[in-house]
Amino acid sequence: MKTILIPGGNSGIGLQAARTLLADGNQLILLGRDARKAEAALASFGKDADRASFVAADLATHDGVREAAHRVLDQHDRLDALVHTTGVLTTQESRTTDGLHPFFAVNYLSRYHLTQLLLPVLSQAERPTVVMMTAAIPPTDDADYARFPEFSGFNFARDRKPAQLANHHYAAHLTSAVPGLAAAVVNAGAAKTDIMRSAPWYMRAGAKALGPVIFDSVETSAHNAVESVRRDDWQGPTYWGKPGRFEQRTPIRLNAAANRRLMDISSTLTGA
Repeated sequence: MKTILIPGGNSGIGLQAARTLLADGNQLILLGRDARKAEAALASFGKDADRASFVAADLATHDGVREAAHRVLDQHDRLDALVHTTGVLTTQESRTTDGLHPFFAVNYLSRYHLTQLLLPVLSQAERPTVVMMTAAIPPTDDADYARFPEFSGFNFARDRKPAQLANHHYAAHLTSAVPGLAAAVVNAGAAKTDIMRSAPWYMRAGAKALGPVIFDSVETSAHNAVESVRRDDWQGPTYWGKPGRFEQRTPIRLNAAANRRLMDISSTLTGA
């Protein structure tokens, strides 16, 4: 039995991953903001619910991440896997209490921060695994990090790529920094989940019109993340770009100087 933490596991793709991994006989901790969604998620697990728990957390802030890590560390002395499925889709200029744009804070920095704080218990696992779900962003050096991490006057079209590519850099960093740890980035595909609620009207309209054609099922979107936890026949850092196709994967190879710069910035911002 593995102990698996799933930020975002109380809805959408994260909930589907949770259901599948729980059915395998694992122990799960769900992390999220909405306690009502968490109650519904736990209730939906039926007889397996006794192996699942929920920790309330606001991962958009440094303090929220620290509080979540503190509670997990208090309750568990080993984590086998950490599956980051939390995400926000916002195109507007706004700031968290830490002065960061929420797209960057949630979709990348919270993952770095939480994982760093939980490394002591992850290191107790036989093969610790860290998986980060993103949009379809293949690993590439073709990104401009000049605006990282402030992204002042946030522009979604310009800034989403470097903000999300930081997940690939962190996967590469983790694999080299922590012996035996397997780290990966998974394309979540285009499943219709609650993340669309904060999208611009034109994205919502397009999703409504084209949904039957363009959307993956949540089962397909969750497949590669689930398999990466189930199986140990892969080495990190790895990117899965095709939802539902576990055998199609790409090694993550990125510029070493850019990697050091992004990890230094992430450490400075979070203190982790």
